[in-house]
Amino acid sequence: MKPSRRAPSQQVRATLWRSLQTFTITRIVIALVLLLYLGVDFDGGGLRSDPVNAETCIAYLGVAVGLALAARWRRRFLIQLAVQIGVDLAVISILYLSAGGMRGGLGILYLFPLAGAAILAPLVLALFSAALATLFLLAQSVWQILVDARDPALMQAGLYGAAFFAGVLMVNRLAARLLKQEELAARRGADLGIQQAINAIVIADVGDGILVVGDDGTVFTGNPAARRMLGLDGEAAGFLLQAAPAFAPVAEAFQSWLATPGDGAAFVTLKPWHADEGAVYGRRDQPVHLKLRFARVDTEPAEGRSVIFMQDVSAIENQAQQLKLASMGRLTASIAHEVRNPLSAIGHATALLAEDLQGPAEVRLLKIVGDNVARVNRMVEDILQLSRKAQPNGEPVALRDFLDGLKAEFCEIHGLAGDIVHLGDADGMSVRFDPLHLHEVLLNLLNNAVRYASRQPASIRIFPMRDATGRSELHVQDDGPGITPEVRAHLFEPFYTTSSKGTGLGLYLARELCLNNDAKLDYETRFDPSAMGPRKASGRFVITFADPA
Repeated sequence: MKPSRRAPSQQVRATLWRSLQTFTITRIVIALVLLLYLGVDFDGGGLRSDPVNAETCIAYLGVAVGLALAARWRRRFLIQLAVQIGVDLAVISILYLSAGGMRGGLGILYLFPLAGAAILAPLVLALFSAALATLFLLAQSVWQILVDARDPALMQAGLYGAAFFAGVLMVNRLAARLLKQEELAARRGADLGIQQAINAIVIADVGDGILVVGDDGTVFTGNPAARRMLGLDGEAAGFLLQAAPAFAPVAEAFQSWLATPGDGAAFVTLKPWHADEGAVYGRRDQPVHLKLRFARVDTEPAEGRSVIFMQDVSAIENQAQQLKLASMGRLTASIAHEVRNPLSAIGHATALLAEDLQGPAEVRLLKIVGDNVARVNRMVEDILQLSRKAQPNGEPVALRDFLDGLKAEFCEIHGLAGDIVHLGDADGMSVRFDPLHLHEVLLNLLNNAVRYASRQPASIRIFPMRDATGRSELHVQDDGPGITPEVRAHLFEPFYTTSSKGTGLGLYLARELCLNNDAKLDYETRFDPSAMGPRKASGRFVITFADPA
């Protein structure tokens, strides 16, 4: 069974109706030209003496206006088209006879209705119209032979008919192909619109922030999650990343990735920022720690655009720590009796054995036992200390004197020269932090720094700063290789360590002590062109103190 012909789409039907209206307007123009050429006597100032041409052209003009008005009522397309073509063929045939047949030169007018039929009508109707015009021309030529006994232009009529059929067939096939292409484009456009709507829903609902950025830092668009992470009230578009001081870490990370593209991630911290009225605002409440991933739009018309994926890792880090703390809390109560007491017995027995056994092999084995006992004991002390949330001392601490004493103690413990640790200008600065807690936090950070620093002069730096909101910060930095994004993702998790001698609790305890003093400890990556390394990145630990007010 032959499949039924698919009905044209709404877009194709609209195109056909617009073409029909253009067809009717063209008919009015042709009717006016015929009236001026055949019906008006410019020398005498009126209509020509031949009433057929004048009355026919006037009637044709009136009918053309009526057909144009009827075409605005978009109903019964084929019927309207058939009526219009029939009217055209009839009027042109009357004028053709009045002009004397083929020698009058009006046979060319048949191309107008036949071209319209070829474009707008099905092939059968278009060929039928061409057949009517051809048969009329041939019949008129035969009539001249039989009745008028004149030499008719029979060959010319035949050539006209062949040209009508060839033109109709070619134009109809071209028009059909164009309509199919338009229908295909309409279907593809509809599918694309549906896909874009789906993408918009997915992008709007996804938890990760998405920014589309040009190579010059221009933000073209961003989803709601990106606006929330950046602290934007309006649309995330139409501004430069580097022009907004609040987004400087993101802009620096993006420009660094453009210089050395790769698959690595970057971790940045966006802090509260208050700008002047009318400027691009940043976050106003709490800092947010973001993991950035970059992707290049590799299509040709992309014009150097990239996508920045932003993930708020603060909540993920806190959730991971809470899960580990939940399991660790159940162990804390039994550690003192189940682990600490046997550990003390092992350590005491090792010390007694060391007094009696003096051989090199025995000393080496006893040292291994002693070192591991000390490591486990240190881990137990850290866990027990973590469970003791002592209330901090709220008295202000003068940073200048505090840092001087800490530097002298640290250099003495590690046997370092005094110029290895460089202190920034802290004159007149004071912070609200428990001195014992701050001492323990900074010692932990310095112990990590001395492990990776080159121990050259000023290879370890401690310097205070103020953020955009006026809160005091203390930066601890070394000239080591820095922390990779993979390690940074787990840096403050308990029991996570990259050292065989570490317990994995030092940085976690440092952060907990900072939180206990209404402060925040974080690791920030600054992309500095003067820094060493291929990514020009310089990492540092930053303590953001509580507001003195």
